[in-house]
Amino acid sequence: MSQPLLKPNSRSSRSALRFIPPARPSGIPMNRPLTIALDGMGGDIGPEVVVPAALRVLKTTRDALRLILVGQEDVLSACLRRHKAEGHPHLIVRHASQLVNMDESPAQALRVKKDSSMRVAINLVKQGEADACVSAGNTGALMATARFVLKTLPGIDRPAICTTLPTVRGHVRVLDLGANVDSKAAHLLQFAVMGSVLAVVNGIEYPRIGLLNIGEEDIKGNEQVKEAARLLAVSDLNYIGFVEGDGIYLDDVDVVVCDGFVGNVALKSSEGVAKLIRHYMTQEFKRNLLTRLAGLIALPVLRAFSRKIDPRRYNGASLLGLQSIVIKSHGGADALAFANAIQVAMLEVEQAVPQRIDAHLAALHAERQAL
Repeated sequence: MSQPLLKPNSRSSRSALRFIPPARPSGIPMNRPLTIALDGMGGDIGPEVVVPAALRVLKTTRDALRLILVGQEDVLSACLRRHKAEGHPHLIVRHASQLVNMDESPAQALRVKKDSSMRVAINLVKQGEADACVSAGNTGALMATARFVLKTLPGIDRPAICTTLPTVRGHVRVLDLGANVDSKAAHLLQFAVMGSVLAVVNGIEYPRIGLLNIGEEDIKGNEQVKEAARLLAVSDLNYIGFVEGDGIYLDDVDVVVCDGFVGNVALKSSEGVAKLIRHYMTQEFKRNLLTRLAGLIALPVLRAFSRKIDPRRYNGASLLGLQSIVIKSHGGADALAFANAIQVAMLEVEQAVPQRIDAHLAALHAERQAL
């Protein structure tokens, strides 16, 4: 049984636990392994990243796992031959004749690309042949297709994109990161519920929720944020108040909630700062012979630092609020990064994330009805 996401003294804490399903979601056949459908043609590089990533995961996982590579069969088969993996017992190729371009409009992809690798991979989830889908393809097309095929959970108006970022002492979940640029206060409350469930899945008993704002004072922010704060304050979630941009990384909260416009700007700004720091550090250590020697001495520390902030280790954003699991990988991901996205999908399947979100929404609704 999972841990509660509600406040320790909440009236709903005990009753909410009854809604939480077992780790393996109902409806998945027990006579087959966990199965993930991979969009083999998505992203900037496509099969040359997806195939090595799939092999990396299969090599390192001890659990029964099957991966379905979806895309143009001849291209995927040739890539498997190059990696000496043709006929791998845990890899299946499923043909799809089309692919969605990275600059293609979501409407065009949804209307015209019905046999794209992205659409077929999501269909496999809908049909019960796969438990989750992972794609590095066009974000807008992925969200539109997933929402159209899989539908949203009851009580969720809009899905949100959520990812995990490093903090000074652990990790934080941030959502929404670009799915919704004009969210209402009620949507932010739904994002908070979804982000809290994801935090619980990752071992945090009572996730602290912060609302991203331009200041911590109650008078700061626009009406959307102020109204969302009022809704969160009277909910049974562990809402601690507003958090500023720097607080995302200071371990002040476990879940940061914002609309997609703000979240995407914050994420891209953070990525830019990380690249700037890396650039300046490299530049300074190469300045002269003395700094090169200093860099050599500091190499173990620099490697440890680089590993902690390596974005590849945090690749794999969840499209929360759907009835099934879809994970978005960065379009420019390499094999290591895409492998991490597959592992995120595996965790969410094993922990029944959509079912838990649905259960907690039902518990909150029941609490409101009882008042």
